[in-house]
Amino acid sequence: MSERLLRGDRFALARGITLAENMDERREELLRLIAPHTGRAHIIGVTGSPGVGKSTLVGAMARSLRSCSHRVGILAIDPSSPFTGGALLGDRVRLRGLESDPGLYTRSMATRSFQGGLCRAAWDTVRLIEAAGFDTIIIETVGVGQAEWEVKDLADTTLVVLAPGAGDSIQALKAGIMEIADIFVVNKSDLEGAEQTRAEVESVACMRRRGEWSTPVQGVVATDGRCVSELIHHIAKHREFLGRDGRWARKRQQRWKSELRTAVLIHLQARLGDLEGSSVSEQAFQGLVSGRLTVSDAVKCIIQSLVPIQL
Repeated sequence: MSERLLRGDRFALARGITLAENMDERREELLRLIAPHTGRAHIIGVTGSPGVGKSTLVGAMARSLRSCSHRVGILAIDPSSPFTGGALLGDRVRLRGLESDPGLYTRSMATRSFQGGLCRAAWDTVRLIEAAGFDTIIIETVGVGQAEWEVKDLADTTLVVLAPGAGDSIQALKAGIMEIADIFVVNKSDLEGAEQTRAEVESVACMRRRGEWSTPVQGVVATDGRCVSELIHHIAKHREFLGRDGRWARKRQQRWKSELRTAVLIHLQARLGDLEGSSVSEQAFQGLVSGRLTVSDAVKCIIQSLVPIQL
């Protein structure tokens, strides 16, 4: 499978992503074999509130990038139902007309209750798409609001998408998702109020300048591709910026740290699930109910059963 995937076989890529998504034990060997062929793609995160046009923008960006001969992979993440666990996976509806392009690969995935706007297999999936020969990877997050910051750790360039008339200029003044932007995108710029939204976001962007990079604010109309080429230019400039003074290498190191932290948390959550209904869990619960233990005491009892260390 690894040999086929490295040759760009789309069926092998799809199968590899399914292994990663299902946490199949075979995925470890696959990831180990492709590891030397990863780390070079430019990863673009696209986030923002529901309804601002992220999926339409991703499609417009893909078309523009393909016109410049980039091989583009898209990972579109949709929310899972907390009740049924199901997901619509409807982001690809707005990517019609690109299905037959051999230089484009699209995969929709459900969050499966993973927090932060991504999914558990996002890191592995990016690595697999990269190994299959795609030099630009776009990640479209769920779009859950101000706490959707995980994409910043995975992406090299993060786009925060806004739209006029949705109160985004007020949100720009708040901490959270607005602070992760490398580029602000005001979509639906043909609507009334777009110029005001752009001006307000530009004032916020000036106050939140990070180092030598001045966060641009680009207006676009994703439905007809208007000004998307200008957005691609800003993305290319940010990629060039990351290539200076070792920033690209530091970004990769930060990604590994974030992935390691996420993997440890996933492992601990799985272990906690195994403990549910066990004697350790029941004793901690009864101690909490009777008043013999505080919540902190009960947590220590459970954690010490998972990791035998002194806390």
